[in-house]
Amino acid sequence: MNFSLGQGPLRTSKNLILASASPRRQNLLAALGLHFQVRPSSYQEPPPTSGEIPQTYALDMARHKALDIAAREHNAVILAADTIVVLGNSILGKPRDRQEALRMLTALCGNTHQVITACCLLDHSIQAESSFAVTTDVQMPAQYPSILKAYIDSGEPMDKAGSYAIQGAGCFLVSSISGSYTNVVGLPLAETLSALLELQAIRPAGESEERNVEHRTSKTE
Repeated sequence: MNFSLGQGPLRTSKNLILASASPRRQNLLAALGLHFQVRPSSYQEPPPTSGEIPQTYALDMARHKALDIAAREHNAVILAADTIVVLGNSILGKPRDRQEALRMLTALCGNTHQVITACCLLDHSIQAESSFAVTTDVQMPAQYPSILKAYIDSGEPMDKAGSYAIQGAGCFLVSSISGSYTNVVGLPLAETLSALLELQAIRPAGESEERNVEHRTSKTE
């Protein structure tokens, strides 16, 4: 699947593949004017082991997803990401059923938790790899169980890590965040764009590829 809105401040300079089926990540990139292909990774994420460091787990998952696509796509920059919700030392994945969604939301409400998104970018053409993880603190006030059950009835929590979507109806659960909003959505844009620029995979709209190459060359002289 190809994505391109043709608008926005940026353009791609190399073939770009997003190794994710997440419509939220796709929309964030497309809104910037970037053209990219969607190739969801088939890597099966294992559950975290006891005592595993959340950031390490997310980084490992993102890299495995990127490597899975890079094994078949050699002429592109691969962007993979993994988002987890962490409460205390516990990593919360997607709920298996309504009861688990209710347990997750009950635990999150009245507390501050962390959303961690890890990204891995691979470019075989220049033998380059860039990985990073971004953490955002999210505060949720306490909620009545009936409100949480009504939210679960909407169906939105069932395919979301932590059982909520900040960009959807679940925004009412969040009283404040500290850090990147797009990170909570699923892709920390500031850090992702910085990595894509470093790999020379994107450029400002209106700047030709030839001019962009000359500009990069002059900076290294």
